[in-house]
Amino acid sequence: MKKIFPLSLVVCLALLGTQVSLAQHISITGIDPSIKPGDNFFMYVNKTWYDSVEIPSTQTGVGAYSFMNFPQRVRMQGILDSISTAKNPVGSIEQKVGDFYASGLDIATINKRGYEPIKPLLKSIDGITDIASLMKFVTEQQKFNNASIIGFRVGPDMKNSSINIVNLGQTGIGLPERDYYFKTDSSTIGIQKAYVAYVITLLKLSGTEASAAAKMASAAYAIEKELAASHKTNIERRNVQANYNKMALSAIATKQPNIGWIAYFNGLGVKIDSLNMQQPAYYERLNALLASVSIADWKAYLKAKSLITYADFLSKNFTSAAFEYSKILTGQSIQKPRGEEITDAVDKSLGHGLAQLYVKKYFPEEAKKRMRVLVDNLKKAFENRINNLEWMSDSTKAKAKEKLYAFSEKIGYPDKWRDYSKVTINRSTYFENRLATNQNDFNYAISKVGKVVDRTEWGTTPPTVTAYNNPPLNEIVFPAGILQPPYFDLNADDALNYGGIGMVIGHEITHSFDDQGAQYDKVGNVKNWWKEDDFKKFKAKTQQVIDQYNQFTVLDSLHVKGALTVGENTADIAGIAIAFDAFKLTQQGQSGVKIDGFTPEQRFFISIARIWRVKTKDAFMRMYVNTNPHSPAQWRVNGPLMNFTPFYKAFNVQPGDKMYKPEKDRITVW
Repeated sequence: MKKIFPLSLVVCLALLGTQVSLAQHISITGIDPSIKPGDNFFMYVNKTWYDSVEIPSTQTGVGAYSFMNFPQRVRMQGILDSISTAKNPVGSIEQKVGDFYASGLDIATINKRGYEPIKPLLKSIDGITDIASLMKFVTEQQKFNNASIIGFRVGPDMKNSSINIVNLGQTGIGLPERDYYFKTDSSTIGIQKAYVAYVITLLKLSGTEASAAAKMASAAYAIEKELAASHKTNIERRNVQANYNKMALSAIATKQPNIGWIAYFNGLGVKIDSLNMQQPAYYERLNALLASVSIADWKAYLKAKSLITYADFLSKNFTSAAFEYSKILTGQSIQKPRGEEITDAVDKSLGHGLAQLYVKKYFPEEAKKRMRVLVDNLKKAFENRINNLEWMSDSTKAKAKEKLYAFSEKIGYPDKWRDYSKVTINRSTYFENRLATNQNDFNYAISKVGKVVDRTEWGTTPPTVTAYNNPPLNEIVFPAGILQPPYFDLNADDALNYGGIGMVIGHEITHSFDDQGAQYDKVGNVKNWWKEDDFKKFKAKTQQVIDQYNQFTVLDSLHVKGALTVGENTADIAGIAIAFDAFKLTQQGQSGVKIDGFTPEQRFFISIARIWRVKTKDAFMRMYVNTNPHSPAQWRVNGPLMNFTPFYKAFNVQPGDKMYKPEKDRITVW
């Protein structure tokens, strides 16, 4: 167990680790004084920006967090524009990344080829005559990440996290999630119709006569709806224990004979004797449908799924059809410029190669050093919060602190880069380049089956604006992409950095102790380390979080889904508290010195509102609320602050203010 630091030593360490001058700061602008902070703090800080900013017609939203990936793509596109016109050594990262990008920009060649690249695949589907040949096609396409009906993934065994195993998850549908097939409101019906129209268009573009295309699209949609009926909801999938169903391959081969599991894994070249079937009901239903649905309808389904998978690799009429559907789904009004789309494709396909070029140009090493100080101080603050919990027993507190100090932290970029030496990229064949990188990703995945988990591996590309917690590895990860304003700024005072990236650090730490993460032990195994009474108290507190967020209205009658977002909301509530405690241990946090008329505490809270400064299209927000485990931006600010007493003190929030909650009703989980 990590040595427990007494509070006096924590203070000294925090002060020593923070050497930022109080004169070093970023001015805060755009505050709307007409809004009371206690009525709507998100808008108090952001309304001036919100009312003046326009969402680019090529985007679904604008602002911070994931929408910062738009300016990130501009940066990466600048790199790609440069290296794609240079003469690079054959086999170098620059050559692979540059030629991949150039092949995607060569729209004249892509358009000239039309759907020629996919004709062999369509011919293979035409040759299917029975279930065995159908599954052989599915198996071969799995090697190119065309998942169709089998949700294959390799990752740590949830109850033996040092070893990688095969995980099989529910899949097979094209709409965002299962409920889209069964809702009858006008918005959802519009999306259903747009999706079927999209499939019809793809079939027609690939040579199918119009009436036949409509019939095939209807058959494909009917199969998807049958499969969707077997899916667990996004809320149900939050049940960690229910997603662990380790089974012998021989057992599922006997139980689900139509799928042909032995032939499937032999065809993939994967040697296993057991696996985790995360949602067994899906595969039971699939097994039955393989026998009850006609081969003709299955062929229509496989054509539809394959065309959707590969549409973005093909000519402009295919990519335009994909965009016409996405307009209805997300509200985006104009298709992205080709350069931006291909930059996305490079990031997905050769992302760790492009990342090497990105971090050389844009990521200062000083940022990594200061981040380590911040992470250490946040961990110490969280330890202190654990010590002071009134609802948790000493024995569970000891286990929680063991887990806290068993964390590994990844900051900026990996120590070793992903190897793309076996990928061949040709400057004139975009479709084949996409297949080559997909196949490389698949081979990379199956090479890990049965092997010891590589705890140095990253689950995202370093330029991506995100951060994450990975419970099976008990790790927190902060890529270079998020280590920039408004989250992190080497020139900012501590109030802004602790309210920015400090809150994100606290959020990710808390994910190891949210409704899901709390079920993993210090080495990443799903294992109960709680006293029974303590866990009951914890569940009661997370239910309070669910109940509060269920009350928040997003659009019209659309509410935040408290049960879907409980993990993220718990992490937001605790993340702010941990970051504030850590900030109060710094020189600025103890100084009381105002900057730009704001106290240190006020600057801290203003920073929190700035990092979730986001504005989106309504259509996108509807999909977001239905599918995303995060609350919308406004409630990532106002929701946690309603529960945090230091916020009330900093802005004199009083009874009658819209965000006011009596102190006895304010939720504290950690």
